[in-house]
Amino acid sequence: MDLINKSHPEEFFLLGFADRPWLELPLFIILLITYPMAMMGNIAIILVSKLDPRLHSPMYFFLTNLSFLDMCYTTSTVPQMLFNLGTSKTISYMGCAFQLYFFHIMGGTECLLLAVMSFDRYVAICKPLHYTLIMNRHICVLLVATVWLSGMTYAVSEATLTLQLPLCGRNTLDHLLCEIPVLIKTACGAKVANELTLSVICFFLLAVPLCLILVSYACIGHTVFKIKSLGGRRKAFGTCSSHLIVVFLFYGPAISMYLQPPSSISRDQPKFMALFYGVVTPTLNPFIYTLRNKDVKGALGNLMRSIFTSK
Repeated sequence: MDLINKSHPEEFFLLGFADRPWLELPLFIILLITYPMAMMGNIAIILVSKLDPRLHSPMYFFLTNLSFLDMCYTTSTVPQMLFNLGTSKTISYMGCAFQLYFFHIMGGTECLLLAVMSFDRYVAICKPLHYTLIMNRHICVLLVATVWLSGMTYAVSEATLTLQLPLCGRNTLDHLLCEIPVLIKTACGAKVANELTLSVICFFLLAVPLCLILVSYACIGHTVFKIKSLGGRRKAFGTCSSHLIVVFLFYGPAISMYLQPPSSISRDQPKFMALFYGVVTPTLNPFIYTLRNKDVKGALGNLMRSIFTSK
C-alpha cells in the first residue's frame, strides 16, 4: 500500500530484453566494443578539426559540435545499458531523470544542428561568392548557441512535463533506458495531453528541420547539375553525401519513434530504435566523415605521423 500511494518510485526496474535473455550477452559485447570506438572516433574528429589549420572553416566547426554531441549522446546511455546488462537492472529515480534530460538535450540539439549543417552546405555551393560573408565566425557561433539553447528548452520542458505524470506505484520500464515515450506509456491516468504535446513538439523538432534539409539539398542538387565540370560535380557531391547519410541514419529511427503516439508504439521498437540512434549512429558518424572526406583523412594521417615521429 505504501508503494501504491507514492506517485514516483525510488527506482525503476529496466526490463530490457528480459524476455530474450540470450540477447543480453551478445548485446553487452557489442556495446563494450562500439562505445570506445564511438568515443575515439569522435575525439579524433575534434582533434584534427582543432589542430589542422586547413580545417578551420564553418563546415568543420559544425562537425566538431556534432562529434561532441555524439560523445555526450552515447555516454548518456551506453554506460547505463552496460551496467543493466552486466549486473543490476535498476536505475534510481534521480538517475532516470538525469538521463532523461541529458539524452533529450543531446537529441534535440542534434536535430537542429544537422539542419544548420545543411544550410552551411547550401550557402557554400549555391552562394559561393557570399559564403565568407554569410557564414562568418560570429554567425556560426550564434547559430550553434541557438541550436544548443533550443535543444535545452525542448528537453527541459518536455522531460519536466513527463516526470510530473503519476505512475501510481509502477516502477517497471520495458526499455533499456529512461525515454519520454516509454515513461508516458507507463504512466497511469489521463495522458492524452502529454502525448499531443510530445507529438506537436517533435513535429517542429524533427519534421520541420528535415524539410529544411531536403529543401536545401534540392537547391544544392539544382545548382550542382548546372556545373559543367565533372570534377566540380564530384567535389560538390562529396562534401554533401556524408552529411546526407548521417541525416537519414539519425532522422529515420527518431521519426519512427517520436512522431507517433506513445500508446501505439510496439514493445520492442523503443529498444531497437534507442540502440540505433543512441549507439549505432554516433559510432558510424566519424567513419562516414573520414572515409568520404579527403581533407579529414589527410589531417588524420598528419596527426598520426606527428604522434609516431615524436615517439
